[in-house]
Amino acid sequence: MTQKNVTIQDIARKANVSKSTVSRVLNNTTPVNEQKRADVLKAMDELKYKPNIFARGLAGGQSMTIGIITQNIGSPFYDMLTQGIIQGLTGTDYSPLFVDGQWKPDLERAAIETLINRQVDGLIMVGGYLDGAELDQLRGDIPMVIIARRVPGWEDRSVAFDNVAGGKAATQLLIDSGHKNIAHIMGNREHADAVDRYNGYKQAMREANLEISDELFTEGDFSCQSGVLAMETLLLRKSPFSAVFVSNDEMAFGARLALYRRGIRVPEEVSIVGFDDQLASAYMTPPLTTIAQPANPMGIAGAEMLIALLDKREFEFSDLPIQVIIRESVTRAGRSGTA
Repeated sequence: MTQKNVTIQDIARKANVSKSTVSRVLNNTTPVNEQKRADVLKAMDELKYKPNIFARGLAGGQSMTIGIITQNIGSPFYDMLTQGIIQGLTGTDYSPLFVDGQWKPDLERAAIETLINRQVDGLIMVGGYLDGAELDQLRGDIPMVIIARRVPGWEDRSVAFDNVAGGKAATQLLIDSGHKNIAHIMGNREHADAVDRYNGYKQAMREANLEISDELFTEGDFSCQSGVLAMETLLLRKSPFSAVFVSNDEMAFGARLALYRRGIRVPEEVSIVGFDDQLASAYMTPPLTTIAQPANPMGIAGAEMLIALLDKREFEFSDLPIQVIIRESVTRAGRSGTA
């Protein structure tokens, strides 16, 4: 007998129990005598029966799907994060359904509406632009958690990294290496992570009594190409610097390329620190010193938090530690002329 035509009646006959007993075992609704439970499970195994999770979910008013709104599916960082979400859902009865908001509020709203119309059981918002008021309106409609973003009032339903502390640690590493003229390439200024990392940079510089110069600040959009253009902008200003903190690894790759094209050596003439610790960072020439943003653990924790919310269980989340990954793109100041 194949799984396709196995029925509850077949299992009941095989286990010598009633159909209602089989139903209680399948749905785990009320206690069942341990021997009868064992007999039902044995019969299911022998008949090669597997419950239809989707159908069982619909019977209980659930779709058994989790909606995930990402922002950039092609980004290595978001890829690691979404892999973590998938890992966190593994072993549960829930399946993920992904929609990309592309860092555009209108697309985010449309994505949320699409997922709710698909009757997902919960939402995971990765990053995003929607403000607290709009998110608060959703809170009563559907279980929801936020990953990789801090939103006031959502502390108990968010998994985020302290980007201010990360930006400060990156800059402090350069200061501790003797650098004083430290440039900063910021990500998109409309992105909270970019703003927080810039604020961390400013904190470290002020605490070290170092000048924060407008000439040593420029902005990209987190892409490699914008890192090339941002570094070219800094070099054209001809204001000397011996180090640069770049708001993410992809822009750091671009900045490194711009320096290479100008014949400027890294780290002998310009030291570079990135942010994220993407897999490719270890293979840049030279390997990139960076701040590790634990994307995979954040994804796992976010999925586990939502499942706990759906199950009405408590979930405790510990802040993710700041980890500086030391490689070869930073050296002590004063070895050579500055850019």
